[in-house]
Amino acid sequence: MAFEALSDYLDDSLTLPVGGRTYRIEAPSAETGLRVQAVMQAAAVAAEGGQPDREVLDDAAELDLFRAVLGDAYDQLLADGVNWPTLKHVARTALAWIMYDREAAETLWSGGGKAPAPVNRADRRARSGAANSTRNPGSSSGTSTHRARPARRKGGGRG
Repeated sequence: MAFEALSDYLDDSLTLPVGGRTYRIEAPSAETGLRVQAVMQAAAVAAEGGQPDREVLDDAAELDLFRAVLGDAYDQLLADGVNWPTLKHVARTALAWIMYDREAAETLWSGGGKAPAPVNRADRRARSGAANSTRNPGSSSGTSTHRARPARRKGGGRG
């Protein structure tokens, strides 16, 4: 089986209707996508009560990130005079699309801004189809937090 051209089945844009207009958000550069991943990971760590390696986002960095993920749509939205909640909702939807997938973006969009539940690495792999759905025979969940200790021999010594 030969690989098909990626452009034949990968939709690399997101189209969002806002106030009677439609805005097309192009896929970000790889660099921006990696930045989004790092920021979202730091935010997840902070949300779980941990200490991220750096500040997640200050106000200026948030606007810069919004500009990066929205591309040309950012300037179009501002020129059309959208308010802050609308710009933020559009940008957060684009972030969900970049971080996860179109389904997560639709969930956030139609959920009034509620972010999709955070997903762990296994969930992300399952969403992308990368996870193997069959387990090895004799495997339970594939992960274990407790390891069985070898039985101790009487006499306490190693022979």
